[in-house]
Amino acid sequence: MSTDVLVPHDLWEEDDEAVITSWLVNDGSEVSEGDMIAELMVAKIQYELLAPTSGTLSIQKDIDDVVAKGDCVATIA
Repeated sequence: MSTDVLVPHDLWEEDDEAVITSWLVNDGSEVSEGDMIAELMVAKIQYELLAPTSGTLSIQKDIDDVVAKGDCVATIA
């Protein structure tokens, strides 16, 4: 069973969209719950995306992709 990595609804206050600026872990790598796995930028402010669980990361969105709160950007199996 896999867990979706979603952009948290409470990561920033506004309803602006974000851009994925970097993946800090490679596709297929093992991650632990709470690891910082990506950085998102909203209005020139960087936000950290953390792994919601431990397992193997499968990235679904690329760097420079635009995402909104609640979007699935990866899965962890």
